[in-house]
Amino acid sequence: MNYDKLKDKLEILADAAKYDVSCSSSGGNRKNNNKGLGDSSASGICHTYTEDGGCVSLLKILLTNFCIYDCAYCVTRKSNDIERAAFTVEEVVDLTINFYRRNYIEGLFLSSGIFKNADYTMERLVRVAKKLRLEHKFNGYIHLKSIPGASDDLMREAGLYADRLSMNLEIPTESGLKLLAPDKNHQDMIKPMRFVKNELIQYKEEKKKFKSTPKFAPAGQSTQVIVGATQENDFQIIQVADHFYNNFNMKRVYYSGYVPISNDTRLPAIGTQVPLIRENRLYQADWLMRFYGFKANEILEKANPFLDLEVDPKMGWALRNITQFPVIIQNAPLEMILRVPGIGVKSAHKIVHARRFQNLTMEHLKKIGVSVNRAKYFISVSNENAHLKFLNALNLKEIILTDMKSKFEKPFDNQLSLLNDATFLR
Repeated sequence: MNYDKLKDKLEILADAAKYDVSCSSSGGNRKNNNKGLGDSSASGICHTYTEDGGCVSLLKILLTNFCIYDCAYCVTRKSNDIERAAFTVEEVVDLTINFYRRNYIEGLFLSSGIFKNADYTMERLVRVAKKLRLEHKFNGYIHLKSIPGASDDLMREAGLYADRLSMNLEIPTESGLKLLAPDKNHQDMIKPMRFVKNELIQYKEEKKKFKSTPKFAPAGQSTQVIVGATQENDFQIIQVADHFYNNFNMKRVYYSGYVPISNDTRLPAIGTQVPLIRENRLYQADWLMRFYGFKANEILEKANPFLDLEVDPKMGWALRNITQFPVIIQNAPLEMILRVPGIGVKSAHKIVHARRFQNLTMEHLKKIGVSVNRAKYFISVSNENAHLKFLNALNLKEIILTDMKSKFEKPFDNQLSLLNDATFLR
């Protein structure tokens, strides 16, 4: 094997993979029961990210950066003058096994440009996973990217060997995709998502009847949308995410602030700031829908379609719905406690448990883990809360911002810095 050539390929194809942020290993539960190699635990693989977005515990690479498509927003588009490379199936397998044995990684995230056609590419992705599972008895985490237009048979086989499948929606709306990637068909992306959803349901039902039923994508499926490449507002993006959560059993929707890489006039110019704060707000809104009981149309409405960049979405909702406050901590329902800024899911449950035994004060809440500097404007506790006098102040937002330290003290530069699960799985 020519190791210098392989090293060059790895540098090219690992760097190209950093633009794909849908790289979560959470939810895998593949156990090592056959004296094989590796183990994907139910708590997910612990991983972190380097400054340029490279994953240091999952081998995160493209099979190839050759592509038949010319998507304006994509660095691997066929018209882009970049160095091209492609791994063989055997090279990816060998890299995964060797890196794993050196304790560099705990799993594989494998995506690809599309060369020749969808089935040709998907078949090679599946072969990688199949060889790892069957020939090397590899039980570590495997995440495969689904290729738009791939056959149902290949998608089914992929689900039998991968822990998670993902199909990137890329641009949030069909009109936006048509503008920047006219060769692509929006329905080609929807079809495999629907297929995976149906297979997940079917295999789950069969597992109830037959214990020998194999696992199918046990960590589910995910998708990614690019933020800021086209003119969609946050209201549209949140509605799209809500649709996929409700109709496709989506495990995660990822949001990726567009990094200007092209002089194409349809896109933001090179040098335009990457919308990382907006990306972060969308993730926060996403968590409100997934864990806090918020409906998409509560977070934003058509008349006010962008998230506030100064405050998080829960604080934004609270400021628009002052009449819902103060929340009386001692007897308010859990659903309302979850809507108080500064109170997380774990803290809310601790409050409901603790108040059965004592009248809770602000000091108690602080010990429980509540961010009192935000919550104090919206709650009533057993002792006096002097901050409630500001609740109906016209400048409440300014008062809160003055009292809080900003998360974003330094301006962002143009260097890509991905805020993935290292930030949001804590």
